[in-house]
Amino acid sequence: ICSIPHPSKHEEALAQYIINWATEQGFDVRRDPTGNVFIKKPATPGMENKKAVVLQAHIDMVPQKNEDTEHDFTKDPIQPYIDGEWVTAKGTTLGADNGIGMASCLAVLASKDIKHGPIEVLLTIDEEAGMTGAFGLEAGWLEGEILLNTDSEQEGEVYMGCAGGVDGTMTFDISREATPAGFVTRQLTLKGLKGGHSGCDIHTGRGNANKLLGRFLAGHAQELDLRLVEFRGGSLRNAIPREAFVTVALPAENQDKLSELFDHYTDLLKTELGKIETGIVTFNELLASDAQVFSIADQQRFIAALNACPNGVMRMSDEIEGVVETSLNVGVITTEENKVTVLCLIRSLIDSGRSQVESMLRSIAELAGAQIQFSGAYPGWKPDADSEIMAIFRDMYEGIYGHKPNIMVIHAGLECGLFKEPYPHMDMVSFGPTIKFPHSPDEKVKIDTVQLYWDQMVALLEAIPEKA
Repeated sequence: ICSIPHPSKHEEALAQYIINWATEQGFDVRRDPTGNVFIKKPATPGMENKKAVVLQAHIDMVPQKNEDTEHDFTKDPIQPYIDGEWVTAKGTTLGADNGIGMASCLAVLASKDIKHGPIEVLLTIDEEAGMTGAFGLEAGWLEGEILLNTDSEQEGEVYMGCAGGVDGTMTFDISREATPAGFVTRQLTLKGLKGGHSGCDIHTGRGNANKLLGRFLAGHAQELDLRLVEFRGGSLRNAIPREAFVTVALPAENQDKLSELFDHYTDLLKTELGKIETGIVTFNELLASDAQVFSIADQQRFIAALNACPNGVMRMSDEIEGVVETSLNVGVITTEENKVTVLCLIRSLIDSGRSQVESMLRSIAELAGAQIQFSGAYPGWKPDADSEIMAIFRDMYEGIYGHKPNIMVIHAGLECGLFKEPYPHMDMVSFGPTIKFPHSPDEKVKIDTVQLYWDQMVALLEAIPEKA
């Protein structure tokens, strides 16, 4: 899996590899119009009357790399290595999200000694960039009554619900003018932040590079007579931005003052965030550039809106202790010749929470004279207190380890909510090994928890009840 590139939108080579392998093994392999892969394996002898189980994972991975890492995710293999108790990758995301889950599904197919009823494996495409595979899944393709989602990231926890989400895209039309005489161009860089998953890690107090550079501009752009040339930061709507870059022009005589203020701001961030963000670094570099600058009015609108835009945890859940209800991630900012685009991801366990944040962003856009569009909305997965497979998992887990698992709802987008639309009666749970810092180059999976997860998968398949 690591050797075949498979970032979102570019997972076809890995999908074909899996299809060819499964076909060679003699399994029934199909593909729907969306590109999802379906593989069926008959029950082991004596288990034919068990309820059919769908094992589910997504094929794609999040492509994130450190700025100084040379890596083309569409061509280059991931380079995993063992680091103590963990497996991680050299300078990039590892793809344990959801590669470990996918590997476990294929391992069940390949096994000769695991007892199980009828098995279907569903491998979806493009989960990380828009849940395209889950959106495209139609009724009639799956026969199973139970679905085991493998896209969770904490051993000892089993999930029975998740947040829904929607993308918000704010667009600022900008006009440009010639850089004033006597101005020089400099690039301000903020990097070294931890980043991470904008659902699972949003409550951890990590810095958002887009917001932090926006804060500096809001505080000092007028004082220094800064003129914006470009703002870019973040690379994925569902990853907390680790790096951001601002190109500015300013009077040559203000360069020393900029250096003094930017150094002071760096120290301030290290004081405020240093217990969590231990690797903050900034750069202030002279650039040779003849690019035009934003008009003053358009610059002020953009900076004010970015500084005012909410980010992070909006509200904790009243229903589930310690779980985020609603959040917002100001994920990606890009600059073109005549516009700036800000891409956000809103998550919420409840529709009204999502609607509230949509309304906040709409108001900011209105005040700033920007356009805003919401797209790609996906539903949450509502917990089912009467879930049979949840009870079976709980009892199985307690039987192995002598204590119950933590039954949780996750503040991240699992595909289960979308699966419920064409398959409303399918009983679902989600579980997996411990994966830290998904969606960032620090991603790692704890080796011993993969064995625990596999033991649970094997025991759960054997414990599936017979058909009614």
